[in-house]
Amino acid sequence: MPNIHSNISFGLVNIPIVMNPVVKNNDTSFNQLHKKCLKRIKYVKYCEHCKKEVKENEIVKGYEFEKDNYLTFEKEELDKLKPENDKEIEIVAFVDEKEVDSVYMEKSYLLTTERQTKAYDLFCEALKKVKKVAIAKTVIGSKFYYVMLRFTNYGIVMTTLFFQEEVLFPEGKSEYKVNDKELDLAVKLIAELEDKFEPEKYQDEYQNNIKKAIDDKMNGKEVKQVKKKQKEQVSDLFEALEKSLKKK
Repeated sequence: MPNIHSNISFGLVNIPIVMNPVVKNNDTSFNQLHKKCLKRIKYVKYCEHCKKEVKENEIVKGYEFEKDNYLTFEKEELDKLKPENDKEIEIVAFVDEKEVDSVYMEKSYLLTTERQTKAYDLFCEALKKVKKVAIAKTVIGSKFYYVMLRFTNYGIVMTTLFFQEEVLFPEGKSEYKVNDKELDLAVKLIAELEDKFEPEKYQDEYQNNIKKAIDDKMNGKEVKQVKKKQKEQVSDLFEALEKSLKKK
């Protein structure tokens, strides 16, 4: 995805920014091939009714209001429905970050400036001082989002948020009934595994295995089965906790 130019609307202050995706897809890319001839599979848009391939300019969006009956929308009609703030990031509130459950967070972007601006620096320092995050609304591509803006050591990070109806939390809160001895062992096991979060320590084992397999196949070697640890099966919870602690 290319970087997107936009601006943060903060009251009457406009802060020009560039949206830079923070995360990249690190998966190894595979093409689908016809097993017989090893040629790439081509995907075509095909109309079963007209028995022919359809070009992009012949396609419209359709909403199925009942079985096999559609309301159609042209691109121009959908463009008319875009919110007025589709070219900016309009702040609507400031909240405590701990109030935003991480389950609502989707994709993050680093908001930078092409040149140093006083407004951007001031916004960073203000967020840092009040220890709040900004909730804003914007449009990315053709999709409307509410987003969270927070200050980090790298600058302002914007995270798109899921809407409440998209998050499948059950109604009410769960109640937990636990044994004090089991809880004590669980807390001790957590203490044994306590560590600092260092992202570089956590490697994508599956992708590393794929890359090694590619190298092996390129060198005429066969793909070997990855060794998997055999876990002891313990059905009693207290016994499982005790044994886990002994192993640690």
